[in-house]
Amino acid sequence: MSDIQQQIQQAADHLVDSGAERGLQIAVYHRGVQVVEVAAGTADPATGRPVTPGTVFYNYSIGKAATATVVHVLAGRGLFGYDTPVAELWPAFAAHGKEEVTVRQVLDHTAGVPGLPLDTTVEDICDWERITARVADEQLWWQPGEAMGYHAYTFGYILGEVVRRVTGKPVSQVLAEDVAGPLGFADELYFGMPVAEHGRLAVLEDRPGAAEMLAGLPEDLPMFKAGPVSLMPTAALGNRTDVLAADIPAGAKTSARAVATMYAALLGSLPGHTLISPQRLHEATSVSSSGPDRVFGPDSTWGLGYALGLPGRENTTGSVFGMAGAGGSYAFGDTEHGIAFALTKNRLDMDFDTLEGIVPLVYRALADQPG
Repeated sequence: MSDIQQQIQQAADHLVDSGAERGLQIAVYHRGVQVVEVAAGTADPATGRPVTPGTVFYNYSIGKAATATVVHVLAGRGLFGYDTPVAELWPAFAAHGKEEVTVRQVLDHTAGVPGLPLDTTVEDICDWERITARVADEQLWWQPGEAMGYHAYTFGYILGEVVRRVTGKPVSQVLAEDVAGPLGFADELYFGMPVAEHGRLAVLEDRPGAAEMLAGLPEDLPMFKAGPVSLMPTAALGNRTDVLAADIPAGAKTSARAVATMYAALLGSLPGHTLISPQRLHEATSVSSSGPDRVFGPDSTWGLGYALGLPGRENTTGSVFGMAGAGGSYAFGDTEHGIAFALTKNRLDMDFDTLEGIVPLVYRALADQPG
């Protein structure tokens, strides 16, 4: 066992033994070579089933990066451009003044369509035709490109429908055929996961006190106007069979090693696997929008579909691109250091303490390696 593998395994085991985590995975590539594949803890407390490297977790918005990657792959084939209006590909989307919204603006969260109707149900978000019709009929919150705000659900539905319109295939099929399959992980990286495979999933749980913390937030926050509370990312929502089986490409069901492999391929360091050109990667990971988030509040910086910078590490906006998942999971690529990283877990937190403990260990261990 390598030093870095041993260090990260020990750290993961400690998180489980201390009760801080129920189960987790950590996967790391360095310049195209996988140097960490760690699994620790329990995937299903009811049965005692352990987490293995192939266990699949519903990681919520980690999947936005997979959606963005599909978009970049198709854009690289010339099926559309980043400045193509969405309505050019999906005419119904033009309703209520949205005819000028571009693919770029959806990717960088400036499209002005961050909300779902407040009467949207869980059943609605699992029905592709129904939910995309509702998104197409949404009103603008701001003029496209004039502000930035996280498009929590609509990001996936808008881009997923763009993908369907240009390929004639569901976005889940394109993910399998053009990204996950070629990388060898069609059975570990999904939008909609077949029900027959659900026994491989980690069971989500909420950290004690999370519901009370959510209930204590001010009711007038813009985030509560962007969709009903019933669609907030909780364990109850993420363990539902219909949600797990549905194409909801604002999130994904994935193992850490599958999504880390995707980032390694994006970095161009994975032998035999090139998803997009270096020039396209540079454009996708350059700052496209930044500033205060009109929906969720804090300042953020976006490339084209990827958040730029890493929580807890200063001065990383220029090299780190990735996506967080509600509950504390995270995956990213680092162009400067050649690192592809993913952490998945089944205890949902309101913070990223586990990430902020593990990432420095990874960087220190890699810095100490010879060569």
